[in-house]
Amino acid sequence: DVGFEDSVYGMTTTLHLVTDVQCTTCHGSGARPGTSPIVCPNCHGRGVVDDNQGMFSFSSPCPVCSGAGSVIEDPCPTCHGAGTMEAERAIKTRIPAGVRDGQTIRLKGKGAPGLNGGPNGDLLVEVHVESDAHFGRNGSDLTVSVTVPFWQAALGETIGVPTLRGPDVVLRLKP
Repeated sequence: DVGFEDSVYGMTTTLHLVTDVQCTTCHGSGARPGTSPIVCPNCHGRGVVDDNQGMFSFSSPCPVCSGAGSVIEDPCPTCHGAGTMEAERAIKTRIPAGVRDGQTIRLKGKGAPGLNGGPNGDLLVEVHVESDAHFGRNGSDLTVSVTVPFWQAALGETIGVPTLRGPDVVLRLKP
């Protein structure tokens, strides 16, 4: 959630998340330190098993390794073989100027860790912009409504139009 003015001018903020991170004990392998996963004895590392039925052959994920191609005989005591664990993280990010309500910002490499120590995925941040009491948006344009009494519109007058930052803009109304 960002304020209306912050969405117009942009901002730098810190996102506090509780997410999966790579296990610090096994470094994402899922195996106890000093050991490593072995090649699956059922599928011989292919990750799939074939079921031959005459002229047809059906492949399905290996039921022993669940399609991974390897089996962890001695799982990590910290993550129990998952390779990831839950932890709190703080990510500093820049919200760009002009961001709109409902827009998604992609933070490359800041997402969940990859399987078996692979690279991190991307973090997708959905932005919600708070409404403002005076200002609105129409696409990329900033809008504001100013009430002008009839006599000023009829006779012409100089009025002040509010802005987000700084002094009012002077606008001359023609009669």
